[in-house]
Amino acid sequence: MKNVFSGIQPTGGLTLGNYLGALKRFVDMQDESNCYFCIVDLHALTVMPDPKELYEGTLDAAAIFYASGINPNKSNLFIQSHVPEHSELAWLLQCISYFGEMSRMTQFKDKSQQIESTKSNKSVTTGLFTYPTLMAADILLYDTNIVPVGEDQKQHVELTRNIAQRANQLLGDVFTVPKPVIPKIGGKIMSLRDPESKMSKSDPIDASRINMLDDPNTIRKKIKRAVTDSDNHIKYDPENKAGVSNLLTIESLCSNKSIEELEIKYRDKGYGFLKNEVAEAVVSVLEPIQNRYNEIRNSDSLKSDLAKAAKNAQIKANETLIRYQKALGLVKF
Repeated sequence: MKNVFSGIQPTGGLTLGNYLGALKRFVDMQDESNCYFCIVDLHALTVMPDPKELYEGTLDAAAIFYASGINPNKSNLFIQSHVPEHSELAWLLQCISYFGEMSRMTQFKDKSQQIESTKSNKSVTTGLFTYPTLMAADILLYDTNIVPVGEDQKQHVELTRNIAQRANQLLGDVFTVPKPVIPKIGGKIMSLRDPESKMSKSDPIDASRINMLDDPNTIRKKIKRAVTDSDNHIKYDPENKAGVSNLLTIESLCSNKSIEELEIKYRDKGYGFLKNEVAEAVVSVLEPIQNRYNEIRNSDSLKSDLAKAAKNAQIKANETLIRYQKALGLVKF
């Protein structure tokens, strides 16, 4: 069985894009792979969130993972800061990473520009600049073969591959070189208000996204107001009909129907009918997850399952860390 790793930041709440692009795929993978799924709370610190929001958001995210179908008996779902090997390997990897490759990371450019353009007390931190090495550590600790990611994270996995290959050339075969796996459909769910941009939990406009915990009526209202275009012709064409294509993608992933089937379904229909159908497909998927979430969130098993998974993850992580430490020449008794 191949090893799979992926992580999601906890702050801001998870969205339908997180579910369709990641969680839904994770559930399918756990029967055929050794899966390590991580709530990356250390990554969230790069923009210094409110401590209470971080604490509650971390547990919320974990409960959503389990409610979505992640089975604690099949997958290791843990909190990043509970496995200190992540932080230590991140520092060691910084020492073989280059300033130039960090400065070329598009997410650093985008986030730093966003911070600088807003009139707030926040500044661009060194953590924001170097966090791709923490992401590389996350992946490499588990001898990861496969990293399921969206299109926007591909650059980070490529950097991880470069760092792993560099370490292997310098020190021998110390790391498994991972491969990104990007789905053909759903790798990037787009904003409901700006279908040229990714659906994001950090978007200040709440109507731009479907939150995993939005109630059914809120979901219906948001999709009803989703941006489409003026020709009222339902066809999958991401370049020329981004809004309509995004809605078709969402329904396809929620209903398990192909885009071709949906195009036939909507051949003589209008945008109003499309939005109603998409909304009901989303509600039918999220409502059962929300019900399970409400059962799990305050249960005794949530924290105990996370603690058990962290111990399991640490066994593997420590094995990899020691292997790399010895290769570097660090003294290990």
